[in-house]
Amino acid sequence: MKWAIVTGASAGIGLQTALDLAEKGYSLILIARRKEKLVNLKIQIESAFKVKCLIFSLDLQNFEKVKSWAQKNKKHLEKVSVLINSAGLAKGFDKYQDSQWSDIEVMIDTNIKGLMALTLWVIPYLQKNKNGHIVNLGSVAGRWVYPGGTSYCATKFAIRAFSEGLRQDLLGSGIRVTNIEPGMVHTEFSEVRLGSKKLSDKVYENMTPLSAKDISEAITWAIERPAHVNIQEMVIYPTDQAHIGLVYRKK
Repeated sequence: MKWAIVTGASAGIGLQTALDLAEKGYSLILIARRKEKLVNLKIQIESAFKVKCLIFSLDLQNFEKVKSWAQKNKKHLEKVSVLINSAGLAKGFDKYQDSQWSDIEVMIDTNIKGLMALTLWVIPYLQKNKNGHIVNLGSVAGRWVYPGGTSYCATKFAIRAFSEGLRQDLLGSGIRVTNIEPGMVHTEFSEVRLGSKKLSDKVYENMTPLSAKDISEAITWAIERPAHVNIQEMVIYPTDQAHIGLVYRKK
């Protein structure tokens, strides 16, 4: 039986990836902060697919909690062959000099420290099994910067560098590392960033953005490649977006 960990599984890309992996026959360890959403997802998955689903309410911003969780769940981690680091967020569109430190800190703690902490505790099990796949959810903001996105871009640049370095450190282990870098995806991501569904909907007005399904299909495709094939990076834009800030909107 194949097992995968998916973080940020309560919504958006993480949730859709969990559903797609379950359909492919993966049993799942789902991690997010919102337990009630995980409970509903577990019911949905186990009623639709013949797989097991374990759920954990865990705040990845807290290293000690991540460490404690990993130590308590060794028997589950021993089964894992795939880690999908999907949890991440952005807060605000202010220029750096106008930003709130609390917003910056949340992005660093979630997007970088949380991802790196969990990966650190999962890798030994993948090494022991001499195979595995780590997928990090980056962003086009990890390749190109834009005004008002300085701190968020910095966190995604870090994930890009982490993915590159990790792949080199793990050379010879049989463990693959993939960085998925989407452009505009219509999930609750923008609602969290802007603090308003109305403002979030305006971001995608008169254009067709990517969906969570588009990205989860890319993730699933990457991990389903033969063991000797590693998809290092995948940059995915919607057709209506040619670059950050360059969007075609139908009149």
